[in-house]
Amino acid sequence: MPNIRIFSDSTSDLPAGLIEQYGIGIVPLYVVFEDQTYRDGVDLTPSQLFDKVARQGKLPKSAAPSPADFGQAFAPYIEKGERILYISLSSELSSTYQNARIAADDFDPGSVTVFDSLNLSTAIGIQVLQAARLAEAGAEIDEIVRKLERMRPEVETEFAIDTLEYLHKGGRCSGMQNLIGSLLSIRPIIKVNDGKMTPAYKVRGKREKAIDKMLQNLLVNKDRIEGPVVVVNAHAEEDAIQMREFILRETNVTEVLMPSAGCVISTHCGPGTIGLMYAKKS
Repeated sequence: MPNIRIFSDSTSDLPAGLIEQYGIGIVPLYVVFEDQTYRDGVDLTPSQLFDKVARQGKLPKSAAPSPADFGQAFAPYIEKGERILYISLSSELSSTYQNARIAADDFDPGSVTVFDSLNLSTAIGIQVLQAARLAEAGAEIDEIVRKLERMRPEVETEFAIDTLEYLHKGGRCSGMQNLIGSLLSIRPIIKVNDGKMTPAYKVRGKREKAIDKMLQNLLVNKDRIEGPVVVVNAHAEEDAIQMREFILRETNVTEVLMPSAGCVISTHCGPGTIGLMYAKKS
């Protein structure tokens, strides 16, 4: 890359190989179990998270990195003469974006540019990957930001939630909704709109019906897909593999990423969650 370093946070859920290939900086969010605090993806894996929830019967909380965390992450690169473009978790979902802005103000003007993805999980990662590839090709930060601004509203994000238990424990649905959802096998599909998580569909019946609904939605846009499609999963790898095979078979997409969801996404959505993300041509 030129003297531009692309940064994101741990919620971007990019595969480790791509992070290493493009030298992407990752600032971890925190997962807090009562008096114990873990860095997402550093001190705690999703498997360990689910084990702890099963044993304790309680969900952890997630917390944003502090401005000091961002400052410590950025400083070594700025000292080497690099400029930073940080692409954040949606400002509608976390104070991560705001804390990165505070940290950026401690450096010389132009040293750190902070961009709000208005998204989550690998829908951030799609934007990060685009930025990294543009930087590698020699684009300047202003040019990359303009491309991201055009791309951002065209990123499609859908999650099929396998269990309402995590949403219920996290205070996101009432006990009655949790009971009814369990009895009727309702599987909500969550979309991201304008940076916020919103319920889009409630699919009743087998899990496969929810997955098929997301795939059919993708097929509507198959001629407009630009760049990779991402199938992200939380302990649902077999489903992710089948979805990947379907996408490669039924569309002209040639790059399908299949990362695992990190601890923060897993905290809010639970095991069995599977997400489908891609960008449409703007």
